[in-house]
Order: sequence, then C-alpha cells, then structure tokens
Amino acid sequence: MSQTIAAYGFSVKIPGQPLEKLALTELACAPHEVLLEVAGCGVCHTDLGFWAGQVPPRHPLPLILGHEIAGRVVDCGEGAQEWEGRRVLVPAVIPCGECPACKVDRPTICRHQFMPGNDGHGGFATHVKLPARGLCPIPESLPQGLPLSHLSVVADAVTTPYEAIRRSGLSANDLAIFVGVGGVGGFGVQIAAALGAAVVAIDVDQGRLALAASHGAALALDASADDPKELKKTVRQFVKSQDRGGIGLKIFETSGTSAGQETAFNLLDFGGYLAVVGFTPEKASLHLSKLMALDATARGNWGCPPRWYPEALDLVLSGKIDLADFVQTYPLDEAAEVMNEVAHHRIQKRPILVP
Repeated sequence: MSQTIAAYGFSVKIPGQPLEKLALTELACAPHEVLLEVAGCGVCHTDLGFWAGQVPPRHPLPLILGHEIAGRVVDCGEGAQEWEGRRVLVPAVIPCGECPACKVDRPTICRHQFMPGNDGHGGFATHVKLPARGLCPIPESLPQGLPLSHLSVVADAVTTPYEAIRRSGLSANDLAIFVGVGGVGGFGVQIAAALGAAVVAIDVDQGRLALAASHGAALALDASADDPKELKKTVRQFVKSQDRGGIGLKIFETSGTSAGQETAFNLLDFGGYLAVVGFTPEKASLHLSKLMALDATARGNWGCPPRWYPEALDLVLSGKIDLADFVQTYPLDEAAEVMNEVAHHRIQKRPILVP
C-alpha cells in the first residue's frame, strides 16, 4: 500500500492470561490475498477455548483471535483485485477449493482450510490479512439501523445454525427444538421460525428464554426447573398439540455444554434428527444405542460452506433475522476485559469488538 497503517490487534500470548496488544507489521498481500479494515469482529465461545488453552489453535502463539469478521477491503494481491474497496463478510472457515474434500462438495472438512484466529491472525484487530476465496459481498446500502459491524456475527453465529438447519431439511411441517438459545441458538430459533417450523427453546437462563420467545419460539422451557423426564413430557405434549405432518423431531444442540448435549440426546424420538452445533471439551454420557432403537440420526457441522453465506446474509438484510437484540458492541481496546467478562458469563449478548 502507498500509505502506512498503524495496525494492531489483541493476541493470546499465554493461555488464560489477559489478551495483549500486538502490532501488525506484515500487511503486504501475497497473490490471492486481501487486507481487510475490520468494521467489527464477534467474540465466539470457540475463542474462549483458544484463549483458555482448552483447545490448541493450529497457529503458534502469540495469536490474534477472532473469526466472525466484517469489514472493507483496503488492499489486495494479484488475482484478488475484484475485491478492492468492497465491503465483505469473511467465512469463519475458508476451504482451499482444490482438495478431494472440496471437489466432492465437502468444503467444511477441507484439511487445507484457513480459519482466522486459528490458522493465522484473526479479527480482534484493526486489520486482518486473509485469502480472498470465499468472501461474501455486503451491499453498500444497508437497512436503516443496521451497522456493518453487526454483520460480523453472520460469519458464524448465524451461518453455523443456518447450515445445521439446511442439512436437517427442516420445513414448515416440522417442529424444531433448540437446546441452548444464546449466541448461536438464538439465531437458530429465528431461522427455524422464518421457515415456518414450530420452535421450542430450552435454556437455563430466563433472559435468553424471554428473548427467544419474542423472536419466534412458540414454547420456552427452563431446563433447570424440571427433571429430564418432565421436560420430555412437556415437549411431547407440545408436539401433540401442534399436529404437524413431519416425521420425528429436529433437535439442535446449540448450548455447547455436556448437560445440553445430554438433554438434546434424551429428547430424541422415532425418526428424530439431532444436530450437534455447539462445542465443549467436556464429555457427555449418552446411550448411543438409542440411535439404533429409534432409527434416529445425529450429525455435526463444522461451520458453513461459503456458498451458503449469501442466503444467510439475506435473511438478515430482509429483516427475517434480528441482530440488534442479540449483540452488543465494545471498543477493540477493551478486548482483554471483554474476554474475561464473557468467560465469567457476565455478558449475555454476543459481544462485537469494534476498532
């Protein structure tokens, strides 16, 4: 670039210790790379795993975290000139496009993928350098009251449940259950409701349940108020009252906790479908033979292929998914404090760091 950029980010240097400011000096783009001026970067549960040392990132420390990124391209390498000056959403998982997995349309298991904040520096920064492949364009004109920074969470918190729902084949005939309606599950509730499905929200937090109920959940249940048998009984009564034509419940585990995984698995019925969306390093106790006995299906998804990002983004731009009630912005320079607050469950909404 012709101008000098004072770029920096906040990195993990020692797992579990406060994020540290790190100057970014190597900003020149190689062929097929872009340099993005970050408008906002969401803070995800996965970032906590990297920060705490529960999940080792693939890039050595120090590493700038953050994989939910929206911003504007301010420089580009050869072969990526088409992106210069454009506003974009960055896929949380960027496949190579050339390996056997990519060629058989399984890009999320690409072994040469690039994940910002895992394989290289991420979006807890003023700028981030990335592969140009898979970028999702964002219109210059956005709906009133929707800042570019808010769209960062589409890159994971929206697209990941979108992909889980897409794979499940959810339709208006179905009943969808979301176990955990925080950062990911809250958006999943909205997506399922937009498709016409009857939606049940399950959580242990009354605030999250109330928010889910006001954004598409027909039934909100406190998992801490009933034992598993009573919870299942309540769900079955609701299913019976709906008189839907679908076969089997579509259950989405979006809590990222072992307790949530056990709750979701125990709700499976004949022909049921369980989508494992949340992640936890903890182990859960599951009776796997239940899958056989019920002829049920359990499936996970690692993010979302970039090809589906425009569809997920359109749900937000068309007003079918609300972001404002589910996110909260913080200055980038407060990254260390925000990470600590999230780790101690003192921030309820999805935090977005804004340079």
